[in-house]
Amino acid sequence: MKQIEAIIRKSKFDDVKKALHQIEVNFFSYWDVTGVGNEKQGHVYRGISYSTSDIQRRYLSIVVSDEFVQRTVDTILETAYTGNVGDGKIFVSEVLEAYRIRTKESGQSGIN
Repeated sequence: MKQIEAIIRKSKFDDVKKALHQIEVNFFSYWDVTGVGNEKQGHVYRGISYSTSDIQRRYLSIVVSDEFVQRTVDTILETAYTGNVGDGKIFVSEVLEAYRIRTKESGQSGIN
């Protein structure tokens, strides 16, 4: 099992969520987060300068079986992409064990 953590634009969240459901990734957690990015310059909108050093994003945490990892990552990469600075990041890490509290199932059946 793997945990996929993705930090994406808030404006792309609904598209990513729909795309994940289409590939049968139906359970994940998400949070609104603020981070600091690499871009050091501000943006000007209607004559007002806005700082882009503190960036509002959505953080997704998804645990999937090993065979779903690449499909999930590819879906996020394709759906969250705008081609602009600040599209986000994806991290994949190993999950040693998972448990479903209600049924006490563990391992693969604990996440399905």
